[in-house]
Amino acid sequence: MNKNIILIGGGGHCASCIDVIEQEGIYQIAGIVDKNYDGKSLGYPSLGDDSDLENLKKKFDFAFITFGQMQIAAKRIAHFKLLKLYGFEIPNIISPRAYISKNSILSEGIILMHGAIVNSKASVGDNCIINTNALIEHDAVIESNCHISTGAIVNGSCLIKEGTFVGSNATIVDSAVTKQGDFIKAGSLFKKIK
Repeated sequence: MNKNIILIGGGGHCASCIDVIEQEGIYQIAGIVDKNYDGKSLGYPSLGDDSDLENLKKKFDFAFITFGQMQIAAKRIAHFKLLKLYGFEIPNIISPRAYISKNSILSEGIILMHGAIVNSKASVGDNCIINTNALIEHDAVIESNCHISTGAIVNGSCLIKEGTFVGSNATIVDSAVTKQGDFIKAGSLFKKIK
């Protein structure tokens, strides 16, 4: 049975999220909350802007953040807190083409895009983006509010601290530890060991 969900953010990342949500088949998209969304380009109606969220909660139980995280996580963190404040349920959205080990741990408000892999004993915190073809290896810890970009590799026993952005095709070597809010450039090799 489908459940209605509202999406927060109507840009390019939203289009990719819509594709995953539609393929997952659990939620029915009711519309998009974004003051800059034109109300038609993504095939779903505009539901207003952030100031409408409190009233939208009277009609909808589920919401999901569908704008990306470029460099800093502050905007995604603020919206996650706002949705929680209003009492929305923020589900995990998981592509049917993603793989999640039964021995991994997923928190809340995560999207796993097509081809993403979360291996055994890895954990992913709240409000994270695990983008297309990203790999989270065994025993890795991804703290809350991180964006692991397309094709990035987080190897075994790494610690990716809160708010970190890992660019496309970056590789984090075994047991490496980032700083909170770190920005790892696309294509780079990160090997700082604590």
